[in-house]
Amino acid sequence: MSTFPQETDRSGLVPGLRFGLQAFTLFLQPDSKHVDGTFPYLDSKMNAWQRAEGSPFPLGASWIAEESSFNFSLYSRHATTVHLLLYRKDDLVHPAREVKLNYLFNKSGPIWHCRIHCESSDDWAYYAYRVDGPAPQGGYDFHDFDFQKVLLDPFAKRVFFPESFSREAARRPGSNEGQAPLGILPNQFCEFDWQDDRISRHGSDLVIYEMHVRGFTKNPNSGVPETRQGTFLGVVDKIPYLVELGVTAVELMPVFQFDPDDGNYWGYMPLNFFSPHHAYSTNPSACNQRDEFRMMVRELHAVGIEVILDVVYNHTCEGDHRGPTYSWKGIDSSTAYMMTGNANTPYANHSGTGNTMHTANRAIRRMIVDSLRFWDSHMHVDGFRFDLASVFTRNSDGSINLDDPPIVSEIGTDSDLCDDRLIAEPWDADGQFQLGKKFPGQRWMQWNAHYRDTMQRFVRGDRGMVPDLMTRLYGSCDLFPDDLRHALQPSLSVNYITSHDGSTMYDLTAYNEKRNWANGHNNTDGAKEYSWDCGWEGDEETPSEILQIRKQQVRNFFCLLMLSNGTPMFRMGDEFLQTQRGNNNPYNQDNATSWLDWDRRVEHADIFEFVREMIAFRKSHPSISRSRFWRGDVRWYGTGHLVDMSSESRQLAYCLHGESQSDKDIYVMINAGSESIEFGIQEWAFEKWRLAVDTSCTSLSELASRPESQCVVTPAWNSPARSVCVLVER
Repeated sequence: MSTFPQETDRSGLVPGLRFGLQAFTLFLQPDSKHVDGTFPYLDSKMNAWQRAEGSPFPLGASWIAEESSFNFSLYSRHATTVHLLLYRKDDLVHPAREVKLNYLFNKSGPIWHCRIHCESSDDWAYYAYRVDGPAPQGGYDFHDFDFQKVLLDPFAKRVFFPESFSREAARRPGSNEGQAPLGILPNQFCEFDWQDDRISRHGSDLVIYEMHVRGFTKNPNSGVPETRQGTFLGVVDKIPYLVELGVTAVELMPVFQFDPDDGNYWGYMPLNFFSPHHAYSTNPSACNQRDEFRMMVRELHAVGIEVILDVVYNHTCEGDHRGPTYSWKGIDSSTAYMMTGNANTPYANHSGTGNTMHTANRAIRRMIVDSLRFWDSHMHVDGFRFDLASVFTRNSDGSINLDDPPIVSEIGTDSDLCDDRLIAEPWDADGQFQLGKKFPGQRWMQWNAHYRDTMQRFVRGDRGMVPDLMTRLYGSCDLFPDDLRHALQPSLSVNYITSHDGSTMYDLTAYNEKRNWANGHNNTDGAKEYSWDCGWEGDEETPSEILQIRKQQVRNFFCLLMLSNGTPMFRMGDEFLQTQRGNNNPYNQDNATSWLDWDRRVEHADIFEFVREMIAFRKSHPSISRSRFWRGDVRWYGTGHLVDMSSESRQLAYCLHGESQSDKDIYVMINAGSESIEFGIQEWAFEKWRLAVDTSCTSLSELASRPESQCVVTPAWNSPARSVCVLVER
């Protein structure tokens, strides 16, 4: 490679140094518009330098068509040696070309870069790196360099796995040639026809459906063609079902490329933050990994369904010092991960998985924001649910910063992400729990675990839950106060009763004991739950009367969920009594335990119909879900005029006036007791009301078939045991 004369320019700096300082300044103050790696303010002489030395931006691998060249850029503050490896398809052990980067010409600040011209005879398909650096040092300067390791670019947009891929080879010291994941070179543009893709954000009609892409259609009884089962295209095939159900957003469990050899079916072991998981496409080669994901998004948008991704930026699949070295660990471990300063356990573990991303580091923050921008701009997703988001509040030493953690601020104020939904799981695995006003993200929605616990306990029949039930129905104003200081809204509360992390809704009514149906391989600790088996443990030979009680309990769950102010979410399959046979933590079960059993859609069609009708009921009453709390529009009652707040109480009634929302009034009577009870109707003349919902009935359509029972004819209403009855203004 030729060298530049060591002369100064008008700035008084050596030209290479001037370029390095300008590039590093751009890294510290990134402009999202410079996504193609160009610098508009640089003169033609500087562009010539880029052609010779490469550009530090964008990070990752880029194709420059007019030059028939690739630009490669890798962040590593502590590396002393960086080699770029280029592979052909027919030999994944021996690189077709290995380029040693010279820090005098191929390094700007902490970024290593080069420009490689591609002749027509060059048939490179994949790329990777070898990186070397200092040996492990004391304190927080622990390094994990192993120059023999083949390393995946953290900014790769697609990942290739050779047939001989091995996690074990990445765990042991030394070479993993031919067994390492590789980045796919971006000389194919993967053009995609979005067909004027647009979607309006939902408001009072937002209903989130938590879904696992593979588990949704992997079961042969899903009705999806075999080649599309468990893929993004399988979701496309089931869009008519989602439309029939009435959900308006899907929250996809992790779809980032994760370690296929780790045994984590859920996908919470990310290997790369920029590429879709290869196994979720029907053909992982060429552009399919991206195009099939984009087709799914486009087709969901076409029917008005938002797409939210469950993203994992708090840890990776590399684990601790005993885990594999795939990427970050071998490139610059102390930049990527939080360290403890303890040589025996060098990696901080606030995630419970062995490592914790160093989000207090500006380079990692930049990578995370770039990843979010990529999925927003190139993949058209509508929002993100951040796994263990409380990790974002940790400083480099593990202490907590609730005043203004930089990563939360950068995500929340980024102009490219301003229209995206941001949803936090507001806790981590090391004891932090920052729900509601405690979480520092002002516009972030949050999974409301207090709502989950309250509803599980109340429907189970626990006494003394009425005051808490009122607060949750109202929108959890204790957690999301709308006072002068906080000015928060009820829609920030993501109300849920079950999620992937725990039992299914049906299993809450069928199992008191945690079960292990996975040949001893399942961790059954799971989430804290409040279940009641309705008097019969398990799902074998269940008496019909027990099954009817369970169905009624599920109807109660869904009814209360759809009547609550805030944003409702439920997990896939709960709408037709999906069961995991008592397994409440099947994170490693890529089998019938976790795959949706679509036969239950037919077997329990009555529950599906009830859920569909309750979603429609919520949509037809915008007074339920508001941008603000109900305030003076709600009146609370008990079986009589006053609410019974005693420790023995299990009944509550309320009237929600809808005039301010151009809606009809609704009157709700909730009885979690084991006996029927009479509620006095406290609002207006009783003739004003008609019965719209009764969870002791199979479905709302059942009520419609009995018009004589719909009209209220007395000033009192007998509410059956364990039921919710809803009256609507005529």
